[in-house]
Amino acid sequence: MPSSKNIPIELLAPARDKECAFAAIDHGADAVYIGAARFGARASAGNTDEDIAQVVSYAHPFGVKVYVTLNTLLEGEEELREARDLAWRMYRIGVDALIVQDERIRLLPDMPPISLHASTQMDNRTAEKVQRLHSEGYEQVVLARELTIAEIADIHRQVPQVPLEVFIHGAICVSYNGRCYASEVCYGRSANRGECAQFCRMPYDLETQDGEKLVTGRYLLSMRDMNRTAQLEALLDAGARSLKIEGRLKDAAYVKNVTAWYRQKLDAIFKRRKEYYPSSQGRIELSFTPNPERSFNRGFTDYFMHERTADLCNTITPKSMGERVGFVKEIRRDHIVVAGTASFANGDGLCYVSGAKGQEQLVGFRINRAEGNHLYPHRMPQGLKDGTVIYRNQDQAMEAVLSGKTSRRVLPLEWTLEETPQGFRLTAKQGSRCASKEYECEHQLARTDQTASITDVLSKVGDTIYEVTNTEISFSQPWFIPRSRLAEWRREVLVLLEQKNNTLTCLNEPPSNMMDLGKIKQQELDKSPLMTCRYCIRYQLGQCLKRNPHAVRGPLYLRGADGRRFLLRFDCKACQMTVEIER
Repeated sequence: MPSSKNIPIELLAPARDKECAFAAIDHGADAVYIGAARFGARASAGNTDEDIAQVVSYAHPFGVKVYVTLNTLLEGEEELREARDLAWRMYRIGVDALIVQDERIRLLPDMPPISLHASTQMDNRTAEKVQRLHSEGYEQVVLARELTIAEIADIHRQVPQVPLEVFIHGAICVSYNGRCYASEVCYGRSANRGECAQFCRMPYDLETQDGEKLVTGRYLLSMRDMNRTAQLEALLDAGARSLKIEGRLKDAAYVKNVTAWYRQKLDAIFKRRKEYYPSSQGRIELSFTPNPERSFNRGFTDYFMHERTADLCNTITPKSMGERVGFVKEIRRDHIVVAGTASFANGDGLCYVSGAKGQEQLVGFRINRAEGNHLYPHRMPQGLKDGTVIYRNQDQAMEAVLSGKTSRRVLPLEWTLEETPQGFRLTAKQGSRCASKEYECEHQLARTDQTASITDVLSKVGDTIYEVTNTEISFSQPWFIPRSRLAEWRREVLVLLEQKNNTLTCLNEPPSNMMDLGKIKQQELDKSPLMTCRYCIRYQLGQCLKRNPHAVRGPLYLRGADGRRFLLRFDCKACQMTVEIER
């Protein structure tokens, strides 16, 4: 059972760039993670120091934390030096933590006193591993995606002092993170260096040792996307303290929609479960209804939350299928009639699955004109039949909404205006922060009560991040202050409050002495097997040797489109699969 004390919960959202970071913050993130110029696990999603500084300045007034990904393996002394210098720059900017994979980073001499989080790329699956990382100074640990709720709870029970970060949404790697070398070995692009070639999103044949084809041209390693909406409360009770959305290559529209979805779901839980509360502050005003099915997705799975299931993989396509919007009711000469409750727009992209069992393909088409549920394609799609389920993977209406201003995040602000012997003092208080300024001026008696007028002027905070929730006026007499003068005081005090918000954490310079790297050795990796997976192709296809007495016996292989063949090994005792190069 969870503790009865107050427990802060962090919704952690991805940011490809500063625009995505701002979108995540506006739509309810308690923390964002973003790549710096180098050494992030998404090499194409780097950002300048200036951009990250702007994100920090925007985030911190809301109590939102900013984590920078430094989660690739490093090569050579020069990269170690660059990583140390980057860490110092992030510390000076005010970044709250670095997410790291290479354990040598914590051993670097002259590192700044910045928090380190252990990336999921470290393959964090056991309480022993989490305890070791904590003892070495890591302040938060990102767990492997493959853990069940029961396994997460067991880790939390054994190491309750360690904040556990758990993925709740987004793309899934088929291999345990940090244990995939397929891209590097086969294509010279290391996933542990941020350059994954998406080996798992390619089509394969499944065949026996003798070359008999069991499955042809299927995406046998391509996982569906994660969606753990239904397990949020169970994850909190299991000990998850940071709930992470995957997606540092996704655009701002995706970040808005998915972040807002989980913000609403968590807030609904917090209303019932008072022991939990968001780790940041600010009221979120949305102007749309979030729905993750209307953003990029390959179909959803909760991915091992309640042990193994056979719906983890989308063998038909690695592309987005989107939202199920109905089924074909009638096919006419130049258009189709769709049964369902969805509304359609000109330009929507639709798709459907066509073909005989084992030979299915995803077929897409675009709507030229939509008249209610009568849809006129540019070209009538082939293989479409009555009863075919229709999905929408490009939603023009949703994209139009998300391209605009869809949220506002505001902080409660309290004013106190009081008289002093020489004039007046105006104080703005926001949470634990306040700014105050005294003004010397003559006390002039008003003819009427000025409470309403003063309150009105101080409430006009314009396009700021504040909303005035209370104004206290402490006068011995109904003093008169011209509205223009009071408005000037309001602006000046708000500037003082903003200056407090934007104070950098540290302005120290990094040490100039050279680092002694002699004892910091390059990490040696055993790159065989290519992948280590909890996912099992046998189980997915109904060929589990424990469950199906008629399952195909003997070794199984994957053959890629380029002809290369890969041996699948099945450790049935550990319920684990590996992918290896055929020797």
